[in-house]
Parts: sequence; C-alpha cells; structure tokens
Amino acid sequence: MNPIPVAFCSDGPARYLQLAMAIRRAIKTGELSPGMKLSSARTMAQAYALNRHTVMNALQILVAEGWLESQERSGYRVTHSLPIDSSLRPDLTLSKHRTVAVTERYQTRNFNWPIVYAAQASLSLSDYRYNFAGGLPDLAEFPFDEFKRALGSACQRLDTRLLHYGEVSGVPDLKAQITAYLAKARGLVANELLICNGSQEALFLIAKAFIAQGACIAVETLGYPPARKAFIACGATLVDIRQDEYGLCVEDLAKQLRAHPIKLLYLTPLHQYPTTVTLSMTRRMQIYQLCYEHGVAIIEDDYDHEFHYRCQPIAPMASDDPAGIVIYVATFSKLMFAGARLGYIVCSDSIMSQLTALKQLVNHKNDVLTQLGVAQWMKEGGFERHAKRMTKLYKNNYQHLDRLLQAYQAQGYPVRYDKPDGGMAMWVDMGVNVNQLKEKAKLSGVYVQTQSEFYFEHSMRSLRGDASQYTHIRLGFAGQSPDMLAKGLQIIIDILYE
Repeated sequence: MNPIPVAFCSDGPARYLQLAMAIRRAIKTGELSPGMKLSSARTMAQAYALNRHTVMNALQILVAEGWLESQERSGYRVTHSLPIDSSLRPDLTLSKHRTVAVTERYQTRNFNWPIVYAAQASLSLSDYRYNFAGGLPDLAEFPFDEFKRALGSACQRLDTRLLHYGEVSGVPDLKAQITAYLAKARGLVANELLICNGSQEALFLIAKAFIAQGACIAVETLGYPPARKAFIACGATLVDIRQDEYGLCVEDLAKQLRAHPIKLLYLTPLHQYPTTVTLSMTRRMQIYQLCYEHGVAIIEDDYDHEFHYRCQPIAPMASDDPAGIVIYVATFSKLMFAGARLGYIVCSDSIMSQLTALKQLVNHKNDVLTQLGVAQWMKEGGFERHAKRMTKLYKNNYQHLDRLLQAYQAQGYPVRYDKPDGGMAMWVDMGVNVNQLKEKAKLSGVYVQTQSEFYFEHSMRSLRGDASQYTHIRLGFAGQSPDMLAKGLQIIIDILYE
C-alpha cells in the first residue's frame, strides 16, 4: 500500500516520533487494519523525504509498543491482536505537539464529587547500611551545588506576589517547564496540571474527589502500599484484580466491574509495582475501553518513567485519552529526592477543577521557593542533564545486579527473574519461602521488601493466596553503589540458603 499522508510539524517532536504517532493513529482509527502490510522503509523514506534510519526508528518504536510486527524478509505488518475500534472516524490535526481527535464513540465523562476527609503515615529508612528500597535515588550523585545556584537565581528575580495566596495549582514557571518536559519525554500534552506535595498527596486528592464511604477502587493484587492506605483512609473499599506474568488480567477486571460499584482503577502500567512488568498496548486499550463503558476513571501512576535501559518506554495511557478518564500522576522524588515533595497530576478540565479545590482545602499550595528553584534548574537544562547522568549510573547498577543474580544461578541457587526494561528495581523469585527474611535481614542492616508486603489483607476481594508460597523479593538497585549491592545481596543469600 502507499504510505499514509503525514503532515510534519517543524516545532513538534523529532520527525521519527511524529511518524510513529501518525502510523499509530492510523492503526487506531482503522485506516491501517490488523494484518495490513506497510510500505517498505525505503519507500516511506522517499515519500516523506526522510532518512531511512529515521523511518526505521519510528517503525522499531511501534514494534516495541506492540502496534507492528516485524517479519524477516517481508517487512512490517499491523499486529493482528489489537482491539481496533472500526467506529472511530476522527478529524485529526497536528498543532504544537497536540493531536485533536473528535470521535463518535468517546465523549467526555462527568463524575459526581463526594466530599471526604482523611490522614496518612510515612516511613524512615535511615537505619540500614544496605538499602534495597525500590524507589530510592542515589543522593550522593545529586548536583546540590548546581541546584543551590538555581535556587539563588530564582530568589534574586523573585516576584514577591507569588508568595501570597493564589496559584493553588502551582507556580506558572514550573508548570510550563513540566508541560514542556512531558511533551518531549512522554508524548503527553498537559493542558491541565496540578503541582502536589509528592505523588502521595496526588493519590489522596484523587481518592477524596471520587470516593464516597464504601465506594470501590480496583487495584492490582500486588500493589503499592501507600496508595492503598490513602484510598482506605478516604473511605474506599478495595477490590483486588488478578495479575499474571503480563500484568493486570482484563477478563477479571471486566468481571469485577460488573460485580462491584467501582469508581476508580489504580494502575502502574509502565513498571508495575512491585513486579516491574510493563503492561502491553493491547491490554491497555482493552482496559481503557472497559473503564469507559463502566464510567470508571483510571489513575495512571508513572512513578519512575525517567529511567529506561533497553528501549524507549511506552507512551502513557494519558497521552491518548479522548474520553478524559485517565488521571496521570508522577513525581520528582525518583530523580531528585523525596524531601523535595514535588509531584503532579495531569487530567481533564472537569476532574482538575475538583482536585484543585481539594488541594486548596488541604494545604493551599506547595512551597513557592522550591517550585521556583526547580523551574529555574529545569530552564537551565540541569534537570535533563541529571536525568541522563542518573540513567547511565542506574543502568550500570542494573547490569551489575543482573550479573550478580546470574552468578548465583550458575552456582545452583534457585533464583529466577525477568529483567525489566527500565525503572529502579527487579522482582526476583528466590525459589524458597521469604516470609522471615525481612526481620532477619534487618538484624544485619539490610532493608529488603518481600512479597507479603504488597498484598492487602483487608481488600473486599483479597487474592493473597497461600503465604507458604511467597518466594519473591523486590531488589532496588538505584540507591546504593555496585559494591554495596553485592555485599547486601550476599547477606540475603546467606540468610535464605543457610
């Protein structure tokens, strides 16, 4: 077939990303149907006046995301298994990183807003010599001098009006920098953005906005404990959804949506917490359609999207949300430090108005000087430089932990794991029961999280299973040196196989 028409935007993302977006859009709308063969890369390069490598980069992204299949000697075809909706006939235009799609199927959802109140606790990890916490950055590598200069520069040009009440959603300079970053790094157009005191406040605000006493939130069976605590504190009832080796089970989600009054679905689709599995594009689309049909909003927690080692990360679900049902949550804690207390929410206008009103009730606004300092740091390029530097460092730790685990396998230890494409941790099956590991490791100065910590026993439908079968641990590799990783892991091995 002839190449599809593509209007490239000079001030948009890189050409290969724009081409990937155009092909992805054509697949979703049915212009390119499942099984259809694409033109050759050479033909597309000639048609679009692009370098052949530029075209190949776009095609490889789509293969990695699951939109295309690459077949030796026969080129690229559209994946057969995608849930394409043939009823979509959008009017598509590209302008300043934004795709506007008006469809017959999707219409913006409106939600009811109960008023709720709650509280939340925290955790200290300072007493451990070897720390395998999954989201802990390496603070020894943070450019504090550079950041202090950015803070000083921001204070020198300070508009004191920002120090008064107002700007509840965040300082405009920081919102502008985050918006530009998300468009470039995640392909996400952030028309509405709310700065929060970390992602924890973000999750809390969302739950407060949606949940009346006893209403349900669907969660992954193995999940992020602080999120569940926030939901419960807001009066929610949790419903576990089954997982398999590929992530959330769509069939089980459909069954539970029919059985319970679920208002929200909490997901960690890029690197599932704690298993690190990346949810496939097919399942994402199926989940989106199910949630739309049942009037359920999706919380997408993109908690460590900055770090990827083997391929570009799949774009967030929020980047393609015609119905306005995805609430995107992210944080600066993984790249900077938890004490910065900077997270943010991106969502539709109707949802944002409720969240902003609740934010004003809870604490009115984030610290202004920190916001201005981070905005200045980002404007000067410090944020991106640090992200690149830490990605390189964490990739080295990632590879080192992989080698350590392979070495133990070679010695006959029953260790099994799948390497994630990115993130800050690995989910490892140790082959033996790990229920006593945490307390024993603590005595040796090792912090490690075991499988039991990621279940929630008070869920309406708890799928905890048999505790005697808990054999997995989560090993964070970002927050300590390769030498400390090796020594800490040896202690864990000695405890489990003594």
